Amino acid sequence: MNYRGRFAPSPTGHLHFGSLVAAVGSWLCARHAGGQWLLRVEDIDPPREMPGSAESILGALPAFGLVADAPPLFQSRRRDAYDAAFEQLKAAGLVFPCWCSRNDLAGGLHLDGQCLAAPVEARAPAWRLRVPDVDIAFVDSLQGPQTQNLRLAAGDFVIRRVEGYYAYQLACVVDDAFQGITQVVRGNDLLDSTPRQIFLQRCLDLPTPAYLHLPLALDGEGRKLSKSERAHPVDPTHPAPALRRALDFLDLPARQDTNDPAALLEHALAHFSPERLPHCSERAAA
Repeated sequence: MNYRGRFAPSPTGHLHFGSLVAAVGSWLCARHAGGQWLLRVEDIDPPREMPGSAESILGALPAFGLVADAPPLFQSRRRDAYDAAFEQLKAAGLVFPCWCSRNDLAGGLHLDGQCLAAPVEARAPAWRLRVPDVDIAFVDSLQGPQTQNLRLAAGDFVIRRVEGYYAYQLACVVDDAFQGITQVVRGNDLLDSTPRQIFLQRCLDLPTPAYLHLPLALDGEGRKLSKSERAHPVDPTHPAPALRRALDFLDLPARQDTNDPAALLEHALAHFSPERLPHCSERAAA
């Protein structure tokens, strides 16, 4: 299968440096493999979304030379696909309704495939996936071999929330398969989610892509940049400075004789190899 990669931002703010690093890294991997680079807007959590954010991010990317090979996929328009996946899991007896509150689950109690609370007729339940005692192992293309006991690490995790919104794990798995993604390149903060997604792929009989998790951009206090006051938007009207910083963060050379984003990316691509990306899980952004 031909390589297909993707960048999948959540519309919770403008494009910031940490997201730019993920976008550049995923673009370089796709172009290095001679494949396609796709976009997906993960707008399935309306309470967390910022109005105009999706348009801002999608409008900024071309200014940095990052042009997708197809129109973006919006998760908010994919409810039918998530419903179908949910019904498939339900028919197989792999999910159960749960009225447990956070207090009910305090102390790390595992549900063992059933809710610990009594049903509440006045309130809709969340729906959880039944998770057995299983070790999920995979080899991350950058971070190396990974193993996680899913029962101990995640337990019976939510795939549809009380409000009716589908959880990130389910939507991500369904859409990676729909878009034919062959390698997921994203930030290292999502490395811990990968075993849950691999397990869901097995439950739904979906293909498992390769994974590559990039180091995170952190502020001076060690916080993920997207959650930091330093996560100022990058400036698409003057893209060269931020793009050079992103390339430097990924240990790639950046030309100093041009401010053209396409030329900067072309030069970086000529020197790019996924194996030479920095392996550390976290790095300062400055």
